[in-house]
Amino acid sequence: MAQTLERSTIRRKAQEVEKLVSSIDLYNVIAFASLHKVRAIQLQELAKRFRSDILLKTAKNVLVKRALERSAKRNINELTKHMVGSNLLLLTDMNPFKLSILLGKNKIKTTAKAGDIAQNDITIPAGNTGLPPGPAISELHEAGVRTRIESGSVWVIRDTVVAEMGEAIPAKVASVLSKLGVKPLEVSLQLVAAYDDGLIFTTEQLSLDVNETTRQFEEAHNQAINLSVNATYPTAETIATILRRAHSEARSLALNAAYLTPEVAAEVVAKAYSQMASLASQIAKINKDAAPKGLQG
Repeated sequence: MAQTLERSTIRRKAQEVEKLVSSIDLYNVIAFASLHKVRAIQLQELAKRFRSDILLKTAKNVLVKRALERSAKRNINELTKHMVGSNLLLLTDMNPFKLSILLGKNKIKTTAKAGDIAQNDITIPAGNTGLPPGPAISELHEAGVRTRIESGSVWVIRDTVVAEMGEAIPAKVASVLSKLGVKPLEVSLQLVAAYDDGLIFTTEQLSLDVNETTRQFEEAHNQAINLSVNATYPTAETIATILRRAHSEARSLALNAAYLTPEVAAEVVAKAYSQMASLASQIAKINKDAAPKGLQG
């Protein structure tokens, strides 16, 4: 009986590994996300959000490692080095950096448990709690919340901060928040590592500051434009600027060299006339100053 059960268990695990191998070979990007403090209800919500783009799978590390070892993908076995603790397997054709950004944006509000760290100041707002008078009053008072009874319900007198950012949430506060339906925490899946076409990306490499990266790309683009224009290397983006600059420089050269072309002839003649008039005025002044005093006038 024991041997039959053992064979059944081995067969079941082998089948699970085969399914994992098939899934892994089907997608371009294979990634792990930490399941630390992630609850089942949160995974269910994320699975619904991502079902068209990402396949989420949970399996024991030992089975995932065997599947990675059997996969035909180049260098994918290196991913096993990053499997520590409980992990969620993510399978997708999405770029791993886009995947990391997507996960970071899709946060889920959740209830607090005793010992959780407050991400921001947690406030119970003034107003009707919807709770009947009774134990709720003493629980709220123990959490530091002042109340009154009105129309058969417990009302909070004023907005009350029950946990400050960075501090552990006491059990009594967590209990009160749960009863009030307040979900003060936000959680998202954090990538541990991702595989894409033979390359392994770690958490640090995938954690992009989108605004800073955008600024760097903009700066690089501006520098490339300046280099192209200054080196007179025409591209689709700079050809118009280069031609305008060349036209302006050619026009200035023709004017300064008094080189007559249809485009600058009028300006060359006007400049020559202006210079002639100025010279004539200076000569007249010199002649006047050089004449005998009796002849000046």
